[in-house]
Amino acid sequence: MLRKNIIKGLAFIYRQEILQDIALFTSTPKAQFYDKLFDNLDLSCFPDNMAKTGRKGFSQRAKLRAFIVMKCECFSCITDLLDYLQNNLIIAHYCGFDILKPLPSYWTLDRFINDDIEQYLKDLMKSQVLHLAEMEIIDTSFIALDSTPVYANTSQNNPKSFKKNKFSKDNQPKSDKDCRLGVHTASNQVNERNFEYYWGYKNHVLVDCITGLPIFELTTTADVYDSIVALDILNQTNSFLSIRECTFIADKAYDVKAIYNTVKDVYFGECAIPLNKRNTKNPKKLSSGHPICEAGLAMHKDGKFSDNGRTRQKYCCPFRQSKSSVCPCNHKNWNNGKKNRGCTKYVTLPDDYRLSIDRECISFKKIYALRTEAERYNARFKQTGQERLWVRSFNAAQNLNTIAHIALLAVASAAVSFKSEVSVRCLKSAKRYA
Repeated sequence: MLRKNIIKGLAFIYRQEILQDIALFTSTPKAQFYDKLFDNLDLSCFPDNMAKTGRKGFSQRAKLRAFIVMKCECFSCITDLLDYLQNNLIIAHYCGFDILKPLPSYWTLDRFINDDIEQYLKDLMKSQVLHLAEMEIIDTSFIALDSTPVYANTSQNNPKSFKKNKFSKDNQPKSDKDCRLGVHTASNQVNERNFEYYWGYKNHVLVDCITGLPIFELTTTADVYDSIVALDILNQTNSFLSIRECTFIADKAYDVKAIYNTVKDVYFGECAIPLNKRNTKNPKKLSSGHPICEAGLAMHKDGKFSDNGRTRQKYCCPFRQSKSSVCPCNHKNWNNGKKNRGCTKYVTLPDDYRLSIDRECISFKKIYALRTEAERYNARFKQTGQERLWVRSFNAAQNLNTIAHIALLAVASAAVSFKSEVSVRCLKSAKRYA
């Protein structure tokens, strides 16, 4: 009897020791992944305690690491993160929490993400990009700029919602006063007008087309045009990482003359941007370039003139001063009672950099094909849980967006210290081979 009691007592002690060994309840590759991830993440530029008075509370860096775990595990809300840390205490320990004490509550993490920490996060992301540039992983030879929609946490974005005028500008969502109404185009085809309205924000990201890693990001409301923030993004990027002699790649939303001229004259680079027709009609022309009028006749040149920084060639009716000829199609301007009669057309001459680019050549098409790296990165960004927000303010939205980019850059830095077959852009393989 005594022997059985001793055996039971020893078994209870061993069981308690096993339960206290937190490493036994987390897979070894995943624990090693976060161990190396945080070892390669320098948080010296992020303050550990921003409270001026009162209790110190939880470490700010520990809470930031927890949100990085949230993005790496692709959780969409804090409750999933807390459940994960409770069941994987060794990862909570790597984050910097004291696992012998209760972990932070939902409201503690919610206050952190709503706090004014955006500038600290921006500085952290810059330091990551510079570190990868020093390791010759990130390069600015070919860079692409693109935006992705971030849906606000409101019922008006629910496709099953029956609210009237839910996409009216006057019907601002009460749950998020900062979000704005935007349009997301679901197709890049010219003939397809596939788009949808949404309430929320936009995340603009500048991507290295060789590695598929982010260089700079900016969060705006959904009503901001992509071309408006392009020059500001290039300027801020060049302030810490030179983009001189780069090849700037973007879709037709960035087809603005100021962007072409800035890339060419300021950064001495080149642009690979398709033309945006902007509802212009392509008139029928001869091989010589002369347009054909509605009657099927070749029109004559009638001088050049400059207008809004562009040079235009004017073409007129071949019978405009004839007294005996008659317009075959009886154009409305033929019987206007003026000396110069008939129709006129204008053709913009390619005297600027935007129109001088040969977009039909093989070189342009191959370079523009690199823009798909920006779309691939946006897909990975959405996979972290950023496509639909659970927060309800602009400040929290931009903080979460930046943390998602920081997490993906941290994975790239950690992947360098892993095996050679681990890609710097693949989160799953980094977890698998850690």
